[in-house]
Amino acid sequence: MPGLQIRGLLDRVPVADWLCRCGHHERARGHEAVIELTTRARLGTCPHRAPAAAETETRTAA
Repeated sequence: MPGLQIRGLLDRVPVADWLCRCGHHERARGHEAVIELTTRARLGTCPHRAPAAAETETRTAA
């Protein structure tokens, strides 16, 4: 299921997993890497597809 999951913020090295709706997966480990990933991850918007494809997908869904 697409989304952003963050673990280990208080007691371990933080780890973030982002699964984009297009299927792209990224994992970040460590405070700086998790912060960078969370600022880049956009839920509901796919940055991996061309803008024209995303617009067509939105129109088809409507």
